This record gives sequence, structure tokens and C-alpha cells, in this order.
Amino acid sequence: MKALIETIVSALVDYPEEVIVTSKEESDRIVYILSIHKEDMGKVIGKQGRVAKAIRTVVYAAGSSQQKKIYLEISE
Repeated sequence: MKALIETIVSALVDYPEEVIVTSKEESDRIVYILSIHKEDMGKVIGKQGRVAKAIRTVVYAAGSSQQKKIYLEISE
């Protein structure tokens, strides 16, 4: 899942080397934390959050086969 997120986001940003995905696993969910360069924040979020919503939709669909709920957080 980390590789999927990195592949999608790296294509969108100006600083692909600063795309870092970490994960926290809990009993009922997995939280992926996406860290990107400050200047790329607007590109990843998009107008009215449309790009971020699309990324989350793809990640949730890819993880639907797992028994845990998947969350994606975007941070600087």
C-alpha cells in the first residue's frame, strides 16, 4: 500500500524525493501518514480537496480486501 501511495503522489509533486509514507497499525485500522514538501501541499490537496479525495478513494478501494479500515492523512 505504501508503494501505491508513493507512486501516485510522486507523479504529482515537484519534490518526489521528499514523499514519505509511514504507517501506524492498530487493532481495527491502519493509518498511512503522507509527508510531502511544503510547496507541494496544494498540488496534493487540489482545488476544494478533489485530488486528495481521489487519492483516498483509490487507496480505500485497494485496501478493501483487508479486514481493517484504512485511513490516509496528509501532513507537511
